[in-house]
Amino acid sequence: MSKRRLARENCLQSLYVSDIGAYSPDSVLAGFQMTDFALEGKTFDFYKELFSATIANLEKIDSIIRSTSTNWDLARMSSTDRSILRMAVCEMMVLADAPAPVVIDEAIELAKKYSTENSGKFVNGVLDSVAKNNNLLNKNPVK
Repeated sequence: MSKRRLARENCLQSLYVSDIGAYSPDSVLAGFQMTDFALEGKTFDFYKELFSATIANLEKIDSIIRSTSTNWDLARMSSTDRSILRMAVCEMMVLADAPAPVVIDEAIELAKKYSTENSGKFVNGVLDSVAKNNNLLNKNPVK
């Protein structure tokens, strides 16, 4: 498993726990800082950046998802799918340090691994629309 995928998986778990209301984002981050994962250097730094940016930009990210996922209210989505979409939209639109196709592929793989049988297709459809609507498919990363 790549180090970035490890960071994304941990970010997904953190966003999920925050989304279902089990712990506040600050508590989740504090908990992860006490694990061996915190010793992962750049991988942990990427996790923290992605998680923190997603939480900080949640309203903007949710607005982007709402405008793209026609016929799907955010509240109707599973917490797992919602968390994957939020993280991927953040990575494409806020961090913008990886090409959109890579971010989309990673999100699809997470959906296949952690969600339902149809989640990969759903996540792909929403994120592909976000990328097309924002002209991200032919751009190189900013950073």
